[in-house]
Amino acid sequence: MATAATGQKAFYQQLKRYYSFYTGGFIAFIIFVAILEQLGVPAKILGYIFLFATIMLYAGIGFMSKTAEVSEYYVAGRRVPAVFNGMATGADWMSAASFIGMAGTLYASGYDGLAFIMGWTGGYVLVALMLAPYLRKFGQFTIPDFLGARYGGHLPRFIGILAAILVSFVYVVAQIYGVGLITSRFTGLEFGIGVFVGLAGILVCSFLGGMKAVTWTQVAQYIILIVAYLIPVIWLSVKHTGVPIPQITAYTTALPKVIELEKEFNNKDTPKGAAEESVRAIFRERAAAADAKLKALEAGGAAYLAEEKAKLEAKVAELKAANADPKAIEAAEKAVKDFPTDPAKAKEQWTKDKTAAAGKAGPVRSHAEAFPGKDEKAREVARKNFLVLVFCLMVGTAALPHILMRFYTTPSVREARRSVFWSLFFIFLLYFTAPALAILVKYEVYANLVGSSFAQLPAWVSNWAAVDKTLMAITDINKDGIVQLAEITIGTDLVVLATPEIAGLPYVISGLVAAGGLAAALSTADGLLLTIANALSHDLYYKMIDPNAPTTRRIAVSKGLLLAVALTAAYVTSLKPGDILFLVGAAFSLAASAFFPSLVLGVFWKRANKTGAVIGMIAGLGVCMYYMIQTYPFFGINAPKWWDINPIGAGIFGIPVGFLGVIIGSLLTPAPSKEIQELVDHVRYPNLEGDINTQAA
Repeated sequence: MATAATGQKAFYQQLKRYYSFYTGGFIAFIIFVAILEQLGVPAKILGYIFLFATIMLYAGIGFMSKTAEVSEYYVAGRRVPAVFNGMATGADWMSAASFIGMAGTLYASGYDGLAFIMGWTGGYVLVALMLAPYLRKFGQFTIPDFLGARYGGHLPRFIGILAAILVSFVYVVAQIYGVGLITSRFTGLEFGIGVFVGLAGILVCSFLGGMKAVTWTQVAQYIILIVAYLIPVIWLSVKHTGVPIPQITAYTTALPKVIELEKEFNNKDTPKGAAEESVRAIFRERAAAADAKLKALEAGGAAYLAEEKAKLEAKVAELKAANADPKAIEAAEKAVKDFPTDPAKAKEQWTKDKTAAAGKAGPVRSHAEAFPGKDEKAREVARKNFLVLVFCLMVGTAALPHILMRFYTTPSVREARRSVFWSLFFIFLLYFTAPALAILVKYEVYANLVGSSFAQLPAWVSNWAAVDKTLMAITDINKDGIVQLAEITIGTDLVVLATPEIAGLPYVISGLVAAGGLAAALSTADGLLLTIANALSHDLYYKMIDPNAPTTRRIAVSKGLLLAVALTAAYVTSLKPGDILFLVGAAFSLAASAFFPSLVLGVFWKRANKTGAVIGMIAGLGVCMYYMIQTYPFFGINAPKWWDINPIGAGIFGIPVGFLGVIIGSLLTPAPSKEIQELVDHVRYPNLEGDINTQAA
């Protein structure tokens, strides 16, 4: 025991030296790129340097960590110290949603966006109290491993495999979307090509060394992403407040200014308010026109569509006959080309147009107002969805397979508990800063972009519009040549990545933020792809199909499946099925519904049995998926919502159904065997003095 403790301490000291040198080298690299920028090296070249240098760094770590040992490949040899496991978990956790999407959501939603921070942070309390130490005491490799051993038989394991794949796949699509977004902006590649280029960076680590390579790469990625996140916010804070503590000054200095500007925008008696009202009036007209078309479509159907298209074609002919302005002719031809071909597509497009116009037609929403709405019912719906989202994110955090797997990698149960604390600390650094970033960026837009001339728009507007017009668009709606707030469209996935450019910071900071966003997306994508590949290779192939498979074949199968899943995820990502934050939120609801009841009751209730677990997982996941598919616009069904709950909060229906399924199914069938009940006793009382792996594979 003493020899093992001494060896672990020496390993810890060695890691500290390695990552201290790594951090110093990264800072030197930033300074080097800044010097290149001052020497006149083109921004596009600097973007390539930042992105590919960091990817090569991760590849180097992955190559040095390559392994053919099962315990190294699946659980990093169970020797990751708590501090480093906390950093790796933090990187695994941050994802493109936290790094890219969260501050953007706070920018767009204000107070309501805090649901993500409260839910994701609070979820780690559930992880620490209910699952992490017990799963570590169990000592196997995956969550389906626990389900198979705790409930007995292959059926619970198989359902766990399917659920793990579904949850992780939805989550990984969001990460690859973030990778494609960053790669396309900073290299000039098309989004679809950028997705597959970024995929190479994802695969290079997990493909070579499994969990061992992913762990040490994630530690490096955390260092990059936290430095990249903090520098622009601190810089903005100094620019607007003179104090380099954005977590305080954003609320005491910038937020009051934002609130005053919002009041000015909403006051028609002020010059800014009058200009905003002129734009809103046009959007109200557009919303009314779209509504009128929808009503006419409902009455006339395909005949109405044919009549409207004929009118557009006649207008094109009229313009050509009059030798009108080529731009006017081009616009008219585009209107004909884009005109919907059938009633279903027309309804979808015009409903979208109506919603978009109506969203721009109202007054500016106050950033600090909780649960805003036009009446008490709307405020009640907003309050309800806020609380539901917090709940689903908390429970989902405690059920995500790729996060729970991280606690299998620590040397002992005590280290598993400590690593949860360190995970929370490293996550807190970013989460405490995100609301401040949202406020500072909003003030920058309100104070400097609004009111500027269309003839002198900053370069970042056209740069990001070239990537995706749904992320960045500014159109002179009222033709006055001046930018109004209602004329600006900034996607939530753009705010963080564009912050340095919005603030007028050197390009080196833009490259740094891109590298940080890439690190966040890559780290989570690595963990998710590994979860899917391990579920298929370890739980399905080894545990269920070929228990006698040699180590080399097991790892080879895992790598092959890893590649296949990654390519499939990249293809789905290229279809852009939703914004990053929705996809991630959906994964949390799915994980909470599928896993949380069976995991928690499996640890704390001996009476829970195989039948109950099977019913609970199928029913919980089934209800959650059904509601999400019925109500999420991407699927085109648009069924009425239950109690006005948004599809991202579908877990509020799946979680209680899952608990009822486990409880009722268990009570109606015989109790589990004595051996399984003894396993529950073993798992329930972790030995905090050391590592007991009586169940280790």
